[in-house]
Amino acid sequence: MNILQASKEYESWLSRHTPLIKRDLLQKHKAMALSPFPFLRATFYRWAQLWPELFPELDRTPVVLSVGDLHVENFGTWRDAEGRLVWGVNDFDEAFPMPYANDLVRLATSARLAIDEDHLDCDPETSCDAVLEGYTEALQTHGHPFVLAEHDRWLRRLAQNIKRHPALFWTKLLKTVPMKKPPPRPIQNALLRDLPETGVACRFVHREAVLVASALHCSGSGRAA
Repeated sequence: MNILQASKEYESWLSRHTPLIKRDLLQKHKAMALSPFPFLRATFYRWAQLWPELFPELDRTPVVLSVGDLHVENFGTWRDAEGRLVWGVNDFDEAFPMPYANDLVRLATSARLAIDEDHLDCDPETSCDAVLEGYTEALQTHGHPFVLAEHDRWLRRLAQNIKRHPALFWTKLLKTVPMKKPPPRPIQNALLRDLPETGVACRFVHREAVLVASALHCSGSGRAA
């Protein structure tokens, strides 16, 4: 099975579980063709197919609850219950029990591709060492997001650079047109329950995510992985 057939079968399977927007799929396909990094981001289904065949020994490593579709762009910031800025993995759509090596190899692969495309500013060996060091330290400390106001202030400066400023994000988001047909009421209620406070005016819009990496600098510390 080649990538074209794999993608067709995956999208056919996906369409049986959720409505697909053809325009968005075409946009995704264009992004996939730009370079290897966005291709990796968009094709976890293909990674899952080839993993046991290409890495049979690693596929037999202990199974743990894994992120699954892990790559360098799946780390980001959010505000915790106390309003503090924290940093960690922020995408768990494909989380599932898997051999622990799966996450490590995929993250290291994404770092290598990001370096090749000048999205990650460090050498490949340093990036792989950082992944292994960070994973080992997380196991020893039972894993937790980083509170950037208290630790890793260099990472806070990186997370708050001008390209990632929330004002730019919201300015762009507020220009989007509201959906002609809003989500079903149960979905709306579920989303509204997660708002920080009740009674906030909101609208539902259609947003296209872009599969393009931003530039990151690697300090060589495993805590940045």
